Amino acid sequence: MSDRNPMNRIAGYAEALAAKQALEQSGSDFEEVRGEVGSTVVQLHPKRLSLEVVEIIDDTPSTKTLRLKASDRKPLPPFQAGQYINLFVEIDGVLTARPYAMSSSPGERGHYDLTVKRAKGGFVSNYLLDHVSLGQHLTSSGPMGTFHHNPLFHGDDLVFLAGGSGVAPARSILLDLLGRDLPQRFHLVYVNSHVDDVIFEHQLRELAAHHENVRLTEVISRPPAGYQGLDGRLTRELLQAQLGAVDGKMFYICGPTPFNESCVALLTELGVPRRRIRVEANGAPKSPDQQPGWPAGVALEDEVQVTVRGRGSFRSQVGEPLLNALERNGYFAENACRSGECSLCRVKLLSGPVFNPQEAHLRKSDRDFGWIYSCVAFPTGDIEVLL
Repeated sequence: MSDRNPMNRIAGYAEALAAKQALEQSGSDFEEVRGEVGSTVVQLHPKRLSLEVVEIIDDTPSTKTLRLKASDRKPLPPFQAGQYINLFVEIDGVLTARPYAMSSSPGERGHYDLTVKRAKGGFVSNYLLDHVSLGQHLTSSGPMGTFHHNPLFHGDDLVFLAGGSGVAPARSILLDLLGRDLPQRFHLVYVNSHVDDVIFEHQLRELAAHHENVRLTEVISRPPAGYQGLDGRLTRELLQAQLGAVDGKMFYICGPTPFNESCVALLTELGVPRRRIRVEANGAPKSPDQQPGWPAGVALEDEVQVTVRGRGSFRSQVGEPLLNALERNGYFAENACRSGECSLCRVKLLSGPVFNPQEAHLRKSDRDFGWIYSCVAFPTGDIEVLL
């Protein structure tokens, strides 16, 4: 008779059940395994990792990949392709952090690759590119994030729209698919401003040339004279021509915020359901004053006073996210995504007005009890908070 217990299809279930039954027969109170679960959880989901820079790879004139290994050289915690770690750094006395997606395959447990592109006026990206050296030790969170490929639920036809360094999680997903010989088809639509901005160009072209289930579409928005490839910005017509029928496809989008918003709008015009579009959040909005609900008469350059109850106060501009202002003035709040999703940076708003943009995925309980996500919160008047 065939085994009708569906649980037996789960790898390790039968063995675990047998071990449990044996312990029950012996009368064990499980004292001998006390602490093992907690220890395993800490290994898989550590709050902090100690990392060492073992290689610095020059990708483009504006981009480098930092290869990081555990300081103790033990295997790093596993992650799902597309996830990130939050990298903590101290720059000129300011303790801050930024999330960076792993561009390496999750099948590689010996190192994480973080691909960093210089951002205009970037505080952390410029530090990582200009001042981090081989052998330097860095601290990060463990892997986290919901922007990842799920082979069970995302189907077999994957399309990734990447802008600039947004190709980092795309590369991780692609290497994971190929490394595990998964059956999914992967179409990367990769947009860059200039021809010398293209990250991983040779590897991506080679993978597309040698794997039938991989397709690469490159677009240069500011091409040089005589450029022969696709150019300009993504349009509905360009996407339609490259994608063909969109039914059944799962879309991933990662790039600068305007790029992400434009891609969502274009896919919506093409009839892609929102549930089939996954977008990687990319920091606080640069123009919160352009969103619905912004208070009339308040300018991003206006100054407000932020008071941290029992600890002091400082002046800040309205257009600076609260978390950035807190860090700049010596106040640390736990954080990870810096995009309004994870809720780790939430602080209690005791008084004063704050604008919560559409990126702030506040829960009902947060709103009811006065919590705000400081990474995407913009004080529009004098406020008092509790850290």
